[in-house]
Amino acid sequence: MFTIQGGKPLSGTVQASGSKNAALPIMAASLLAGGEVRLQRVPQVADVDTLALLLGHLGVAVKRQLDGSVAIATLDSHPLRAPQRLVRRMRASFCVLGPLLARRRRAIVPLPGGCRIGPRPVDIHLRGLEALGAQLRIERGHVLARCGRLHGAEIDLAGPYGTSVTGTANVLMAAVLARGKTVLQSAATEPEVVDLGKFLVSLGARIAGLGTPVIEVSGVDALAGGTYQVIPDRIEAGTLLLAVAICGGQAEIVGLNSNHLTAVLEQLAELGCRLSIAPDRVTIAANARPRPLKISARTYPGIPTDLQAQFTAVLTLAGGNSSVRDLVFPTRDSQVSQLRRMGARISRRGADIRIHGTDRLIGADVVASDLRASAALVLAGLAAAGETRIHRVAHLDRGYEQLEAKLNALGASVARVPRPSPAGRSLRRERSAERWRALRAG
Repeated sequence: MFTIQGGKPLSGTVQASGSKNAALPIMAASLLAGGEVRLQRVPQVADVDTLALLLGHLGVAVKRQLDGSVAIATLDSHPLRAPQRLVRRMRASFCVLGPLLARRRRAIVPLPGGCRIGPRPVDIHLRGLEALGAQLRIERGHVLARCGRLHGAEIDLAGPYGTSVTGTANVLMAAVLARGKTVLQSAATEPEVVDLGKFLVSLGARIAGLGTPVIEVSGVDALAGGTYQVIPDRIEAGTLLLAVAICGGQAEIVGLNSNHLTAVLEQLAELGCRLSIAPDRVTIAANARPRPLKISARTYPGIPTDLQAQFTAVLTLAGGNSSVRDLVFPTRDSQVSQLRRMGARISRRGADIRIHGTDRLIGADVVASDLRASAALVLAGLAAAGETRIHRVAHLDRGYEQLEAKLNALGASVARVPRPSPAGRSLRRERSAERWRALRAG
């Protein structure tokens, strides 16, 4: 649980961490490597730990080094089954399917889990892998896959809500060892996909068109090992910038890539924030009430769906009426009910989240239900009057590295309250029962 004493403006400088959404597929792609891989700037978050455990079940040793890098080496190339208890924790685990097929020719991977933010079918993954020559069937919630050597193909990766980031990643990883040429149409252009492609190229893959909707892959026989640095986390950087926008003050976020945040920075300016932008840092000042906005989250280079909830939190304090629409996950709105508990005038109407700006939020007990909704509640708590208590912050730990420490370095007051031990929980239940019996007796 987090307890937040709100109402404090933010100031100071903090460092952006490496990208969780880039590190996870890159770690999965290490299954393709013919030697040890060493990754730099991998964030220390729960999702990375989960994928490290999963790779361990697939015969891959993952060890964080004293210099902060992560060393990954395949010790046993025979395991083919990904454990369900790990894959169901997060969707990115499904990205081991493509590399397993390309390198080991067989795989058994459960259908994925992760945050409950709306339908995210894996048909794009499966359609692309079948086009490369894989034989797939689904039994009891598992994908059973086998192939000879995969072959190149022309594949359209378009889905009902646009391009698929994880679908593009999975098919791209399989294609680098396929015989011949593969053309991926409607490929995702997100920086995390580009980073995955650059990592594969650093190991010897031949890929053209990264960052465009058409990626061309010329298959190679094998990949080597190597060292690679993961890009900064644009979602974490955006969350920190939005924290200043809702709290007021002036802060500098360093170690980011501002080119990955163009749409976010444009909207921050529209909110009334003053920005000083350099390639690797952004200084933001917010000294007035946010202006109302109408925004839509969409695929890159638009506002990321992973920042939609945080923008929603900021707009609860805007001086007027705002609306937010998510074109990637249209039902992603679990933050709405919790923000209402804090005094936000907010509702869902059709495809839009409608927000009538209020003068202030009030601290309350709220419950986090997914990763980015958790971040939105933290932002609301930072700006609210009084104390906010956020329960189930394990969601937050999946994707943010020491978020409370970074916010406190900017002058916030965020404390993590450890969960009580099983013995402590039993004692609390006993005391509660005793109080209830005493009330009934009295």
